[in-house]
Amino acid sequence: MRDALREFAGSARLAHAVTLMSIGLAFSTHAVRALIGWPGLIASIAMLLVLAGTSLVARWRAVEWYGILPLTILVFVGWCAASVIWSSNPGATVLGVGYLVAFGILGVYVALMRDTIQIVRAFGDVLRLLLGISIGLEVFSGILLDLPIVFLGIQGNIASLGPVQGLFGSRNVLGFVALIALLTFVIEWRTRSVRRGRAIASLVLAGGSIILSGSPTTVIALGVCLVAIGALYGLRRVPAEHRWRVQVALLAGVSAALVAGWVLRLRIIELLDARAEFDVRLDVWREVSRYLSANPLQGWGWTGRWIDGAPYVWIERAIGRDLASALSAFIDTYFQIGVIGVLLFAALLGVALVRSWLLASNRRSVVYLWPALMLVAISVTSVAESFVLVEGGWMLLVVCAVKAARDMSWRDALASAR
Repeated sequence: MRDALREFAGSARLAHAVTLMSIGLAFSTHAVRALIGWPGLIASIAMLLVLAGTSLVARWRAVEWYGILPLTILVFVGWCAASVIWSSNPGATVLGVGYLVAFGILGVYVALMRDTIQIVRAFGDVLRLLLGISIGLEVFSGILLDLPIVFLGIQGNIASLGPVQGLFGSRNVLGFVALIALLTFVIEWRTRSVRRGRAIASLVLAGGSIILSGSPTTVIALGVCLVAIGALYGLRRVPAEHRWRVQVALLAGVSAALVAGWVLRLRIIELLDARAEFDVRLDVWREVSRYLSANPLQGWGWTGRWIDGAPYVWIERAIGRDLASALSAFIDTYFQIGVIGVLLFAALLGVALVRSWLLASNRRSVVYLWPALMLVAISVTSVAESFVLVEGGWMLLVVCAVKAARDMSWRDALASAR
């Protein structure tokens, strides 16, 4: 009996199942909370952590533990945890850090236990299911019943072609999930991981979800990701000895594009018909800046999702609407853990992006494009949304950062130099 349990705990089948459940839970937390509340969600996370821990212990000798975590992740999470010392809500900070660590551990587990192609397949299978259920519920609500599904936040707007939100509670979250799904389905198709018909149907599902979400943030992120795909495919065809020159030219081009985008931001907003969304964000950021002046260096203490307490309720009352974040990952980290925190977050995201970009441009396998494209999508979206700081967005960032670090670690480079 003991041998059978040990064999089951160390099996690839259990690792695959825990991976699917972890990704599924991370990207469907809104629906889980709506169905069984916070206690049910916390119990689900705890169960997955137990299963992941059991699987890790059983496969302990097969895992390369050296350098598994990028220092940028450790320092960022450590600073979030240290903020309990000066937090305005110490209890909420403890819970917020625990929530962050829980999904981070699941992300590390996925990165350790599965190869990159297996991770792509897992994300593809889960996101296909979640998007399919989302569109199915929107059709059921908006066409068959012509009534909203209140507890899920579904308004039933699909008959008027959106905006829709599906299982995710927000059209912007749906747009983000559909975007990473679209990129994942492209990699699946290029690596021939799924049949042609399934790949085409998946791309149509993800593309349709992006359109129905009506999210301007997602449209901008999609445009940047398409440019990134073109740049990476071009780089992969340049001879290795000349590739660094092209990389420098691309960096200069990206810098120029960022400056041009800032100068023409109002025109871009008008073209995307996003004035209303931009005005809301501007109001939130302006109100947040009033409180930042009180704690610019260390912030108000980490909570992740905004809580029903000071100073968050003061901002909500001033804006006149309920908020779960500052609608920008960079401003959220600045607000919660100060200047040092936002610099650590930028370092985490930047180092992971550079590593994954270099791997994608230098390795022959197409699968290396996936972490780079995920991080490009996260980076662009983080300017106007805070998804990356919690749940599925955070777990995805951890998975990509760990995979990039394991394939391109400065510690390994130092060891080999000796």
